Amino acid sequence: MWWKVIAIVLVVLVFFLVVAILYGSNSWQADTRELHTRMETARVPIALTSYDPRELEGLPAPVQRYFSTVLKEGQPLVTAVSMEHTGTFNMSETEEQWKPFSSTQRVVIQRPGFVWDARIRMAPGMTVHVHDAYIAGEGVLTAKLFGLLTVMKQPSTPELAHGELMRFFAEAAWYPTALLPSQGVAWEAIDDGRASATLTDGSATVKLVFQFDAQGLISSVRSDGRYRAVEGVQVAAPWQGRYWGYEAQDGMVVPLYGEVAWLLADGAKPYWRGRIQRIQYEISN
Repeated sequence: MWWKVIAIVLVVLVFFLVVAILYGSNSWQADTRELHTRMETARVPIALTSYDPRELEGLPAPVQRYFSTVLKEGQPLVTAVSMEHTGTFNMSETEEQWKPFSSTQRVVIQRPGFVWDARIRMAPGMTVHVHDAYIAGEGVLTAKLFGLLTVMKQPSTPELAHGELMRFFAEAAWYPTALLPSQGVAWEAIDDGRASATLTDGSATVKLVFQFDAQGLISSVRSDGRYRAVEGVQVAAPWQGRYWGYEAQDGMVVPLYGEVAWLLADGAKPYWRGRIQRIQYEISN
């Protein structure tokens, strides 16, 4: 009869596990909706409605080539974006522990903000939910097993906000009208293939170096000081994002593939590799 007892115990355990997973999923979805509501509440209208090439006057040569390549005259400005990604995420800072993920992301251009809602499959039946966000000048970074048990939660600090605004800025290759001077971006020349750009939101100011390829497209963005958590302390370190696989989307040319890495003393440490599966724009009118 012992096997009947074991079977009953297993059934009860499975039942409670299913209930916990469903509860965690519902709780996570509620948290996601709350983040989206906060971001939408902070939105402000974009003054201009379309791209005018005269806006490029005085910009560094590679920046002018970039906009001339990815935008057409009269292109409506992007006001918001919804994306879906798939890819892999490295769960270790010292080893190669790549795990598959899927995610959705909502971005608003003014006031700058995004919510990245990801599911990372750690093992069969074991999923970690992640919120990575920038909302009204504050950063959010939280991970929960099954969307229920907190495994990581960074406090809302100026360093976190700085890093999240930098992510918004670096990912603007996906919504290129956000890089126009009219959207608050200040460009400075470096050489024929690079230019630096600065963006300020509230008390946070971020600066990135954009590298352009022979076709005039953004091949990489780099910062010498994005903050990362090292044994509980925020430390500024070189950081890089790379893009490739450009295709036409709603009149613009944007990349579908990307990789993000820390550039440490012992070499580049990629931690995110992904592909856009779907991208949908909201435009000014």
